[in-house]
Amino acid sequence: MSNVLYSIFPSENFIDLGLYQYGWEQCSPAHSFGPAARNHYLFHYVLSGAGTLDAQNSRGESVIYNIKTGQGFMIFPHQVCTYIADSKVPWEYTWLEFDGLKAKELIETAGLNVNNPVYRPRHKDTAEQMKDEMLYIANHSHESTFHLIGHLYLFIDCLTRSTQSPLQNQPSRMSDFYIKEALAFIEQNFQNDISVEDIASFCNLNRSYFGKIFKGAVGKSPQEFLISYRMSKAGELLKLTALSIADIGNAVGYPNQLHFSRAFKSVYGVSPRTWRHEQQGRER
Repeated sequence: MSNVLYSIFPSENFIDLGLYQYGWEQCSPAHSFGPAARNHYLFHYVLSGAGTLDAQNSRGESVIYNIKTGQGFMIFPHQVCTYIADSKVPWEYTWLEFDGLKAKELIETAGLNVNNPVYRPRHKDTAEQMKDEMLYIANHSHESTFHLIGHLYLFIDCLTRSTQSPLQNQPSRMSDFYIKEALAFIEQNFQNDISVEDIASFCNLNRSYFGKIFKGAVGKSPQEFLISYRMSKAGELLKLTALSIADIGNAVGYPNQLHFSRAFKSVYGVSPRTWRHEQQGRER
């Protein structure tokens, strides 16, 4: 029988990096999970024992990886995977599920991708610090959300520094400049009636090309990101102010309350009014 410590991160809006769930488990022999796919990035670090990861690569082919103590593995969004503890020396691991605007870039900086999901640190001292950060998060679910997000950033720092990926030394690309320009434009104008065409025009780019480089860098289409960003701001207003639903919708670029409610529900799964009541209930 497995021993497990598992926590779900509260529903907060951290755009650059956000936590979803985290924990620790001492697996029983041959314990398995999957086949399944996640919506976010899920990283496991093996504290002891061994196991195997069966994961789809970029061509949709199933590849099996043997993973042991001191190594780890990254599961990518929508990647179908199965992982199985060894039947004789089952693994003990800790994990974090996270995502955000910076997630894809940082994971690539660590040299991890769907064709290379196994973490093999080159600096044991930094890997040890990374492990400590993961276990700290797993054992401190009672701490504030900002406190835990701070340790998530420390985990990412250790993850990237422990691998010495060649990608860290690559010069900035011109497309990175355009993405930064687009994000700044969205941040300054999300409350106005802007479209993807407006953002592309601001960057002096063809809409099709802009959409391609934006999704490649951020992991979401410009339209998906704009909606997500607006709804994160709406969530802040719903939680921190007494403004009406209509006023909040108008404040994030939706003068039509019905359109705002539909967009909010597409992101959060419930209406703005229901979400506000749920947040108020948590604070009591």
